[in-house]
Amino acid sequence: MAIADEVQRIGAPVRRWARTQKREYTNGEARPLGADLGAMGVYLGLVSAAATAVRASGKELPERIPFGDAALLTVATFRLARRIAKDPVTAPVRAPFVRFEGPSGHAEVAEEVREHGGVKHAVGELLTCPFCLAQWVGTGFVFGYVTAPKATRLAALTMTMVAGSDVLQFVYDAIQNGALAPSTGDEESAGVDA
Repeated sequence: MAIADEVQRIGAPVRRWARTQKREYTNGEARPLGADLGAMGVYLGLVSAAATAVRASGKELPERIPFGDAALLTVATFRLARRIAKDPVTAPVRAPFVRFEGPSGHAEVAEEVREHGGVKHAVGELLTCPFCLAQWVGTGFVFGYVTAPKATRLAALTMTMVAGSDVLQFVYDAIQNGALAPSTGDEESAGVDA
């Protein structure tokens, strides 16, 4: 019992400090600082476990990653993070944490966090933010590259091909909508008179 009392006594100032920081930071908004801290802990735990597994496997870390592989993994990270965060097909993964708001651009959706404050808020923000997810996805690709480079290159190639296809779809749409049509000159003369 004395140990529990001592933990309470030592922990009280830390809890007070944390509440003060949250109050001063959030400015009255429902921000999930504790849950965000938890997400960082999960990330750190997963990275630590993966690093331990790599070390235990005896795999050697590469001295350097060739530029082509780095570019492949970068584009794949972009595409997969965006696919998870914005694609209508991946909405079932996000649905427990967010609410559909409407379409957002070509083949993407806009969603809003359902619950403000707490774990569901933090997870909802993570799952709808391609910038936030890129850290997790990129880390997964790096560990995949170290442990199974051929399979990881194939997976990354798939996502990179999808990203390239997306660009071509936008170019095609632009052409269909007259992006290459000759200008009539009215736009240029309007700018000169101004």
